[in-house]
Amino acid sequence: MDLNRATILGRLTRDPELKSLPSGKSVTTFSVATGRQWTDANGQKQKQSEFHNIVVWGKMAETAHQYLRKASRVYVEGRIQTRDWTGQDGVKRYRTEIVADNFIMLDGRPGMQSAGVDSSNNYQPTETTLSVPPEVVEEEIKVEDIPF
Repeated sequence: MDLNRATILGRLTRDPELKSLPSGKSVTTFSVATGRQWTDANGQKQKQSEFHNIVVWGKMAETAHQYLRKASRVYVEGRIQTRDWTGQDGVKRYRTEIVADNFIMLDGRPGMQSAGVDSSNNYQPTETTLSVPPEVVEEEIKVEDIPF
């Protein structure tokens, strides 16, 4: 039995980019940074960051593009995939990505008070969990409308 599973929790390094394929299917890409800290043998604190390329398809891609922003905290689950192509210069290139099956926004939606919008309308990420606006709570939620 094989298993290809990736789970990360980090911050977006850039705003998500949404594209539509000729077939009409949506795809969004973004990058997430994760970090770790440790103390080395000499007692010095060390830090290391990793950067993960994320790909999201379909309705979930549209949701990611609409609500995620640079510096937002996000939890992503998916599978690791490496694709290759030959560039215009004839050199073969590789890119390893996490194809997301699920993601959870951890900072709430931009534009909501709990998401940390200051008076100049600049989005400031906070440590809050996803907050649900009152209008969503009052409506009936259909299974097919859930983005992940």
